Amino acid sequence: MRLRPSAALLFSLLLGTSSVTAEDALVTLEPAFPEMKFSLPVAISPLPGSKDVVFVIEKGDPAPSAADAKSTDKKKKGGDFLGGKVQMISGLSTSNPVKREVFQLNPKDGKFDAQGESGFLGFAVHPKYAENKQVFVYYSLRIEGKLHQRISRFLLSSVQPFTVDPQSEQPLISQLDPAGNHNGGDLHFGPDGYLYISCGDGGGGGDPFDTGGFINKDFHAAVFRIDVDKKPGNPAPNPHPSVITDSKGVAFYSVPADNPFLKATSHRGRSLKAGTVRTETWATGLRNAWRFSFDPKTGTCFAGDVGQNLYEEIDILVSGGDYGWHDVEANHVFVQKDAAGKKAMPARAPASAYKAPIHEYDRKLGASVTGGVMYRGARVPDIADSYIFADFASGRIFALREEGSKWESRQVAKDFSISGFGHDPSNGDVLFASLAGQVKRVVKK
Repeated sequence: MRLRPSAALLFSLLLGTSSVTAEDALVTLEPAFPEMKFSLPVAISPLPGSKDVVFVIEKGDPAPSAADAKSTDKKKKGGDFLGGKVQMISGLSTSNPVKREVFQLNPKDGKFDAQGESGFLGFAVHPKYAENKQVFVYYSLRIEGKLHQRISRFLLSSVQPFTVDPQSEQPLISQLDPAGNHNGGDLHFGPDGYLYISCGDGGGGGDPFDTGGFINKDFHAAVFRIDVDKKPGNPAPNPHPSVITDSKGVAFYSVPADNPFLKATSHRGRSLKAGTVRTETWATGLRNAWRFSFDPKTGTCFAGDVGQNLYEEIDILVSGGDYGWHDVEANHVFVQKDAAGKKAMPARAPASAYKAPIHEYDRKLGASVTGGVMYRGARVPDIADSYIFADFASGRIFALREEGSKWESRQVAKDFSISGFGHDPSNGDVLFASLAGQVKRVVKK
C-alpha cells in the first residue's frame, strides 16, 4: 500500500466507482453488508472453524482535539488517533448479518499511530481460541516518540460472545521502525498452526536502510514464522532488542525447529555470526508484502509485494525463498541511485539468482499491489480456481490463474482504495475491504 488514507479517499471520490459496471468487467461487485459502514477497513480475517463469522479490521481514525470536539471535521489533530477496532460480522448464513465491535486497541506503553501506512494492520485468531482464548495483532505505535511496529497477544474476556480484553496485551515483538511506510502488517496462522507475519523493508525509497538482503538485522523485508504455543523441541529466538522477554529473559514465543534459516551460516554470500540470525525468518527479500494468504485448498502461500518504481509482483512464498529485494524488482535488476541520485550503485546479483514471481505488471496497470486470495468457490465460474488481487492505486481487480505451466492474468473489475481481501466462509465468496469505508463481495455478472 502506497497512498495515505486521505489521498486514497480523495482518489476514490474523484474517480468514483462507475467503472465497476464497465462492459469489460467479467464479474460484478456489490456491498457485502449493505446496511453496514466501516471506518478505514484495512483487512478481513476469519474465525477459525466458523462458517458464520468474519472480522473486519479498522485501521484507526484521527482523533479530534478537545477544542474541535464539536466539529465534524475528522482531520488529524495533534497527531492523535483513536485506536483501531475489530468489527465482528456474524450471521453470514442468514439474511440479516449483524455487526458488533469486539475490540479497540489502547496500548499502555506507547501512543497508537495510524498516520499514513501505519495503524492497526493485522488480526489473527488462534486456531484453538476456544481453549486458550488467544488472538494476535499487528499495529503501529510510538514509544518515547519513536515509531515501532508491534506484534502482540491479547486474551478474550469472553468466548461467547466473542470479546477481546483490551487490558490483556502481551507484546511479543516491538520493532523500531525508521520510516512510516512499508510496514507489511499482515499475519495469519498457517495450515501448520504456526503464526506467519509480514514486515516491510523499513520504508523510504530504494531500501535506504539496507534491510532487504539481510537475515541477521531486524524484523524487516520478510515473512516471519513463529510458534506462539512454544511446542516441545522448538528453540528460543536469538536475542534482539525487539524481542520482548519476561523477568527471566525468556521470549513469549519459540522458533519452529524446521524454519529454513535456523542453522544458516551465510546468506547472499555473507558470513553470519552465530546467534545473530533472525531464525524467525521464513521467506526473505520482500520489499513490502502487502497482504499474503494461504490457499484454502492446497495451503500454498501467495503474496503481493509492492514495487519501487516500475513493477508490482505476485509471489508464491516458500520456506527459505529469497525474492531478491533490493537487488531486483520483480523480474528485473533494480537500478538504484546513490544518495545524491547521480550514479547507479555497484552491480549485484541478476534476477535469475532469486525466486521469481509468478506474475508482474508495470505502471500501465497500477502502482501498488494489494495481495489477495484464491477463489475456490462455485458461485462465480469466471474466476474459478483463480487468485484474486488488486492494485490499490489504479483500482484494477485481477484474476490470476495457472494455465499449464504459466500464470495468466486478466482484469475482471475495478474499484478503488482496496486494502485487503478475505472470504465469506458461508459460501466461499471473495470479499475485499476498501479504505473508502466499504466491504464488497465479488459475484457473478
